Parts: sequence; C-alpha cells; structure tokens
Amino acid sequence: MTRHLAGARLALSLLTVLPVGAGSLDARSRQRAIGLAPVVGSVLGAASGGIALGLHLLVAPPMLIGLLVVAFLALATRGMHVDGLADTADGLGCYGPPEKALAVMRDGGTGPFAVVTLIVVLGLQAASIGALADRRWLAIVLACTAGRAAFCWCCRRGYPAARPDGMGAMVAGTQPPAVPAAWTALLVGAGWFAVPGRPWQAPLSVLAAAAATVALTRHIRRRLGGLTGDVLGAAGELATTVVLVGCALG
Repeated sequence: MTRHLAGARLALSLLTVLPVGAGSLDARSRQRAIGLAPVVGSVLGAASGGIALGLHLLVAPPMLIGLLVVAFLALATRGMHVDGLADTADGLGCYGPPEKALAVMRDGGTGPFAVVTLIVVLGLQAASIGALADRRWLAIVLACTAGRAAFCWCCRRGYPAARPDGMGAMVAGTQPPAVPAAWTALLVGAGWFAVPGRPWQAPLSVLAAAAATVALTRHIRRRLGGLTGDVLGAAGELATTVVLVGCALG
C-alpha cells in the first residue's frame, strides 16, 4: 500500500502543480507513477469538464470556454506538456543527425515549427472543448485521461531512452505491454457513454489516439533514437487532441 501511495504521490508531483512533493524516485515508484498517470489525467479532465460545463451554463461563447479550459490545463500542469510539444516540434523540424535535434530540443528556445504546432494544436483543443461543453463534457474527461495513457505507450518495454539522463531515461521501458493496452481498453469501454446518441464515436477516437501515439513514438525512435521528457509531453498533447477532435466531429 505504501509503495502504491509513493507512486501516486510521484505522479501528482510530476504531472500537476499540486505541492505534494516528489517523494521516492526509485525505479518501482517511477514505474507506478507512469502507470497511474491516466488517473491523474482523469482528475484534470474532471476539473476541465466541470469548468467547461459551468461556463456553458453561464452561456459563455464556445471558443471562450475552450480557451479558458486550455489555459486551466496549462496552469494545472505547469505548461510542461505544451513545452514538450513545442520542443519536440522544433527537434523534428530541424535538419541534421539525432544529436543536433536533441540539442535543439534541450536549448529551450521556441522556433517556427514550435509556434505553428502550438497554434494548430491548442486551437484544435480549444475549438473542440467549446463544442463539447454541453452534454458531451464527459468527452473532455476522456480526452485528458487518454492523453496521460499515451505516457504508458511511450514508456512501454523495449522502447529506449534517447539519452542517458533526463526524464526519458528515468521512465523509459518501465511499463509492461499489458499496462497501456489495459488503459486503452478501459477508455474504449468508458467512451461508449461520452457522446450521447453516437456511442461508437469516442471509442474510435481513443483507438485513433493510441495508434497516433504509437506511430509518433516509432518516428521518434528513427529520428531521435528514443524517448525524452519532451516526447512524453508531445505524445500526451497529441493523444488529447485526437480524442477531443474525434468526439467533437458531427
């Protein structure tokens, strides 16, 4: 029980702004923290869905709802996932060997690829959240949870770290294949209740998000050599966006 609590505490510390303290950083705690990341995502998603629904009841414009929820998620996660998305976009967009791409990602500057990617991804998220703020607000919870389930796919066994230090090296290869598969199956089942009248739509969106995450990690391995902390953030934002857009269509 204590070990599970240590993993949960580490997950909250790494993935939110809650001042819980990292606690133990041993291998078992890191493994459990990534395995529990979707639980943290569901908490963030519930808060985001509640905000969206409340603003909808106050007759706020859909785009305003979406932008405020996106801002809340960025604040609640210290902007880490968005920063990872930006750095990964710049790294993948530069020419040269993996070492150069990793150096660009580590530099911390924001290049043109990052700017365009952030505008497109955050714009898609905001527009989709605004459209889902009515009876489909559960899809927002599902999307945030699926975004953290993407971490489990990134950290599946056999997938290496791109460099020997940093967040990627801490968590790479920590998840048995059954963990991301189980989370995806659970979200597919939960998705049947997310879009009233179209029960198939959210499950297909979850499957598309998982497929997109696996495709991204394969490309990242060819281009960069493996996992980094920035890649985790990029995968999470990608999966979240796929589910949001998929549920908002129609």
